[in-house]
Amino acid sequence: MTTGLWVLVGAVVLVLAVGGWRAVVDGRFGSRRAAVPQEPGRPEAGPTTGPTTGPTTWEQVAAAAPGVAPGERATLVQFSTAFCAPCRATRRTLTEVAELVPGVVHIEVDAEQHLDVVRRLDVLRTPTTLVLDASGREVSRAAGAPRKEQVLGALAAVD
Repeated sequence: MTTGLWVLVGAVVLVLAVGGWRAVVDGRFGSRRAAVPQEPGRPEAGPTTGPTTGPTTWEQVAAAAPGVAPGERATLVQFSTAFCAPCRATRRTLTEVAELVPGVVHIEVDAEQHLDVVRRLDVLRTPTTLVLDASGREVSRAAGAPRKEQVLGALAAVD
């Protein structure tokens, strides 16, 4: 085989591997360790052992969604952008779950309009969904479009 053919085969294998990895992790909820806000240029701190003294995730999101109250049980916060196709599917899924599960509220935040909140909460892509407990603390998050079953599973972990 020629060198060009080997390069083509390698590229195809790499693309299939990355696509398979994305299919597995996209939209999956994972827990987040508590983060201590860092000053620019300072090394990142290790895991925290106690609660942080900074504002809760809800307090940070509330600035981007004035007049909206958190859910009694949980709050689903979706960060999206205008031209994000998976964001529309995520909106439908989260709205359906919020209507189905008592005490759960869905809030959508425009990531382009609220870059300060996006940066503080370390949102790297859209859609990103945060699951907040009743006290406004982040319990888990998913980057990508989660399925309804995944959202319900993440909410079950809030209790």
